[in-house]
Order: sequence, then structure tokens, then C-alpha cells
Amino acid sequence: MRSESIRYLIVPGWHGSPEDHWQSHWQRTLPNSARVEQADWLTPRREDWVAELERCISVSTQPVILVAHSLGCITVAHWAAQATPARVRRVRGALLVAPADVERSNCPEPLRNFAPLPRQPLPFASQLIGSDNDSAASAGRTVELGHGWGSEIAILADAGHINVTSGHHRWEQGFAYLYRLQSRIERNDRRRA
Repeated sequence: MRSESIRYLIVPGWHGSPEDHWQSHWQRTLPNSARVEQADWLTPRREDWVAELERCISVSTQPVILVAHSLGCITVAHWAAQATPARVRRVRGALLVAPADVERSNCPEPLRNFAPLPRQPLPFASQLIGSDNDSAASAGRTVELGHGWGSEIAILADAGHINVTSGHHRWEQGFAYLYRLQSRIERNDRRRA
């Protein structure tokens, strides 16, 4: 898959991704990338976030790979659960990093309207990366979500929420997961050809 034929759509989580977040670095690094900009980063409403993701996917003239973090992962799952087949075909795959468990008992109140979590398989290839010490989702819960979504799963040791606070500014090693996802998409394409 030639990267210039793909639109990388960055899907940040709650509060967005600041300049020193790996998603911002990736947006500056990956060719042909764009960001889903939500109107309200502090008090997210599921319907609004899903609608903005839908809008961003619909205006892309190229196939899309979603690069989501935290609440962005949950937004992707909600979008996939209600998207039309025509829209779904625009998405080639999703890299889902540190999903936020919006059903956990200590979930911040502004995120609770994203519950319940969709459990059905995503209609495109996905790679889910979590951590064994993420306060937003336990490793077990991340694995459970990954199985439900049909994702390939990787749990990193001592990586926190895989954000600026946990020291993930550029997160160059994360590109290996993106390339693995793209290779999987290419293999699937060859099998269908």
C-alpha cells in the first residue's frame, strides 16, 4: 500500500492531543494526514464526536486509515456500529491506542455518555494497543474490547495511557504497529484479488 494513496485521519481523545503528543508528531510526519477537530474537547457528546468523524471520513477522496487514541478509539467503535456500508468501505483500517473504558466505575463524568461500549467486530482491519498500567482501561479490559472488535492486540509493559504524561511524545516505536496494520490490509487485499 503506497502511503500517498492513503489519508491518515488522526482521531484524538478527551481534551484533544497537544503539540507534544505523539498524535501531533505523527500528523506532522505522516504524508497526507489530517485531524478530526471536535467542537468541544472538554465536555464531549457522543453524537457530536461520531458526526464529526463521519464528516471527516465522507470528505476524504482517498481511502482512510484511522489513528485513534483513548476516547477517539471509542468514537471509532461507535461510528463503525452505525455507519453505512458505503462509508465503511472508505476506511481501510484503524490503529486504536489506549482505549478509554467508559464503563469503568471511576470513569470521569463527561465521558459516561459514550457508554455502553460497542462490542461487535469492526468492519475493517484494526490493531489495538494497550498497556498493563493504564488507568483508563485495564489490560484485561483492553483485551476484552480487542476480542469483541476483532482487533489484533498488543499490550505494552508499563506504558501508562500512551500519552504525554506517560512520556510518549514522538512514540516512534508506534509506527511499527501502523506498518503491521498496513501489511495486514495489503495481505487481505491480495487474498481478495
